[in-house]
Amino acid sequence: MLTALTGVHGDRADAVTVAGRTASYEELLGAARHVAADLADSGTPAFAVTATASLETVAAVVGGLLAGVPCVPLPPDAGPAERGHILRDSGARLLDVDFARRSDRTPATSTAADHPALILYTSGTTGAPKGVVLSGAAISADLDALAEAWQWSAEDTLVHGLPLFHVHGLVLGVLGALRTGSRLVHTGRPTPEAYAAAGGSLYFGVPTVWSRIAREPDAAAALSGARLLVSGSAALPAPVFRDIERASGHRIVERYGMTETLITVSGRAGGDLRPGTVGTPLPGISTRVAAEDGADIGELQLTGPTLFSGYLGRPEATAAAYTQDGWFRTGDIAAVDEQDGVHRIVGRASTDMIKSGGYRIGAGEVENALLDHPRVREAAVVGVPDADLGQRIVAFVVAEGVAGAELTDFVAAHLSVHKRPREVRFVEAIPRNAMGKPQKRLLLDGATPEAPLTPPTRPAG
Repeated sequence: MLTALTGVHGDRADAVTVAGRTASYEELLGAARHVAADLADSGTPAFAVTATASLETVAAVVGGLLAGVPCVPLPPDAGPAERGHILRDSGARLLDVDFARRSDRTPATSTAADHPALILYTSGTTGAPKGVVLSGAAISADLDALAEAWQWSAEDTLVHGLPLFHVHGLVLGVLGALRTGSRLVHTGRPTPEAYAAAGGSLYFGVPTVWSRIAREPDAAAALSGARLLVSGSAALPAPVFRDIERASGHRIVERYGMTETLITVSGRAGGDLRPGTVGTPLPGISTRVAAEDGADIGELQLTGPTLFSGYLGRPEATAAAYTQDGWFRTGDIAAVDEQDGVHRIVGRASTDMIKSGGYRIGAGEVENALLDHPRVREAAVVGVPDADLGQRIVAFVVAEGVAGAELTDFVAAHLSVHKRPREVRFVEAIPRNAMGKPQKRLLLDGATPEAPLTPPTRPAG
């Protein structure tokens, strides 16, 4: 998996930079070997590391791969309850890493390709986080497929500032660089200023990052010299796609994946990139849409070599994640263009598929329409129970100087009338997780049919 560390791509003095600290491949490998020796000597079956944006985190993960011991990255901001649950559930030993301590001894291992490499904890809609077991074979297959799709090579400099306890920041953003041999610059925090100053050829970001860059035209223009901009982990709003294109000349590549599947669908470098779409399946991946009653949208299901090995210690949950004929159930609602096979993700089945008045409506389509309004900064659309319609469309909006009725009419003019929000509720912010995904259930917890349609009292600006 670690092609760059075998010397194939040489030993760059500035191979890996994280939050302003730089290391060569040789220095990284020395620190990782010390971690690997520690793990081998202790005989631990798994280890955890507080996954800060640091060279220590990178060395820990690489050390685990060298030793054949799965790593459990802990969110740095995890509270005591979440942290305790992850450590108990995984049985992992918490490891402190000193990057200054180096070793030239690599433990002799004969780890099979399907051996666990990472255990990433992901929260579902209910219950405690589950450990997603990812093998080295799945990770390698995914990174090679993405390298082909994005023309990603050792000539690139990858820039991002994403958390190192998620697939996006850790698997793609660290292990991807170490497999392709591309130079890595992790900015510590994904600010527009940091991205603009990094001078990369390949940039990774989540929609929140790209939205902030779009609001800083100078920062967006500074990315014009890049080769490829990539967005994932949540749907990229169409207005942000267009703003980045106007400022930088780049049409952002969107890709789709989950912790359990890694990245399975993506746009291609040099391909036809359209806002609101996530491209076509990667090599080796097969997808299908399980639609109901002749509908053109339904649950996205898939198979392929990048899928997880299962939920740690939860065989029932693992079995429930698959259909009877062995396809993984993503829980996401998608549509596929019949002509070119391009996928469009509508949203989560649990919160984003709205059945109102006999129609099936994807929340993402309504959200994009709202975000096209010049006064709207953020939008999250949900369906709430309704005695007449089954569900009615409710939009939570961050906006100034606009009334709910105007937004309802705006959507009706852009989409079918039945897709308009029946209620618009103004909020200070849309709650999001570390990867920028809207936490709609937090909004739903406070959703009541009697909520007033009150426009903001702040002045327009």
